[in-house]
Amino acid sequence: MESFKTIAIFNFVHETVVLKHLLEQEEIAYFFENEITLSIVPFYNSALGGIKLKIHPNDFERVQEILDNLNNPLKIV
Repeated sequence: MESFKTIAIFNFVHETVVLKHLLEQEEIAYFFENEITLSIVPFYNSALGGIKLKIHPNDFERVQEILDNLNNPLKIV
């Protein structure tokens, strides 16, 4: 876990739910630093720097692609 790097930071626990599912589907190792603390005491968000998504550097491109797809608005054909 020491080699894991932060790729994204979230302010609220509910923002991580869909992302967790997608990462598990792709079998990507990850963890959310400060997730439990901020789910109990959300006022600590600014003190702790948010919920940090940590991944292994080898998975950076795959995770960045997932994050980019989540940030794209819904396109109706």
